[in-house]
Amino acid sequence: MPTLALDAAALEKLVSAAVAAPSIHNSQPWHFRLQPETSLLEVRAVRERAVPAADPQGRAMHVSVGAAVLNLRVAARYLGWAPKVSLLPDPGEPDLFATVRLDESSPVDLPGTDELYEAIWHRHSIRTPFTGDPVPAGVLDELVAVARAEDAVLHLPGHDETARLLELTAEAERRNTTDEAARTESRQWIRTGELPAVGIPVRALGPQDRAGRLPMRDFAALRAGEHQAPATFEREPLIAVLATRGDHPEDWLRAGLALEHVLLTATVHGVRASLLHQAMEWPNLRWEAREPHERPGHVQMLIRLGYGPEGAPTPRLPAEDVLDPETEDVLDPET
Repeated sequence: MPTLALDAAALEKLVSAAVAAPSIHNSQPWHFRLQPETSLLEVRAVRERAVPAADPQGRAMHVSVGAAVLNLRVAARYLGWAPKVSLLPDPGEPDLFATVRLDESSPVDLPGTDELYEAIWHRHSIRTPFTGDPVPAGVLDELVAVARAEDAVLHLPGHDETARLLELTAEAERRNTTDEAARTESRQWIRTGELPAVGIPVRALGPQDRAGRLPMRDFAALRAGEHQAPATFEREPLIAVLATRGDHPEDWLRAGLALEHVLLTATVHGVRASLLHQAMEWPNLRWEAREPHERPGHVQMLIRLGYGPEGAPTPRLPAEDVLDPETEDVLDPET
C-alpha cells in the first residue's frame, strides 16, 4: 500500500470537512492539533463558544464535536487512510474530546465513501417547509442502519407519538421565547451585516408554521420586525428520534457521530433535514421525550426529514482559524 502524505494540503482538506458539520447555533466549538511524530490529530472543545443557557451540561457541545469527528473520519477514508478514532482518550484532559490516528492506508475503498464525502459539502439544515412527499421505506431503513453502526438508535415514531413529541417541542419553544436567559442567548447568535464565521446569518433563518403544527425555532424571539412571513408547512411531519443507551459524555459524542452519519446519508438520497433541539434544552422535557413503550434510552435529537430545497449554507471558520498554530508551523515551516 502506498504511504500517504499528511501534509498541509491534506490537513486542510480534513479540517475543512470537519468544520462543515452542524453545531448548536453554528457555534463551531472545536479546535484541531496534529502530533506529527505520531500522525495523531486531536479534536478539542472550545469552551469559549459554549451556549450555557441552551446547553448547561455541554451535551450539545459533545454532539456538535462528534459530528465534526464523523466528517473527519469520512474525509480521511476518502483520501485513502484507515482512520482510528478514539473518544475521550485521556481522562486527565477533559477538553480532548477525540483523537484520529492517520498512520495507515486503507487496503480497500469502503462502499459509499465517495458519496458521503460529497454530501459533506451539500448538507445544510433546513428551516423552510418540505413538500410533504413521503420518504421511501428503504431510505428510512438505511438511516436506521447507519445510526446503529455508530452505536445509537434512530426511532421512527407513529402519528400519535410524533404529535406528542411536537407538543413537547412547542412547550420548549415557548420557554425559549419567554425565558430571558434563553431568549438573550438565542439572539446573540444571529448575525447581521458583515458576517463573522460563527453564528447564524439572518438569511438562513426560516418562517414559522402558519398552522402552528410544527414548532420551528424562533431565533428572533419576540422581535416582530425580524420575523419572516408565516408559511404553510407539511401537514404530517416525519420526525426521527435519535437516542443512545447511555447519557454520558462518550454517549453524547457517539450521538454526534450518528447524527452526522444520518444527515449525510439522507443528503446522498436527496432527503433534507432540520434539527428540532428545543426540548433537549429543558431536562424535564428531554426526559419526557423518551418513548414510554420502548426500552430505556436517552433522546439526543429530533430530526425532521423530508424533501425540499438544499438549504442556505451558514458560514464556517477557515481551517487556519481552528488549527493549532504549532501544527501549521510544523507542516509549513517557511511560514
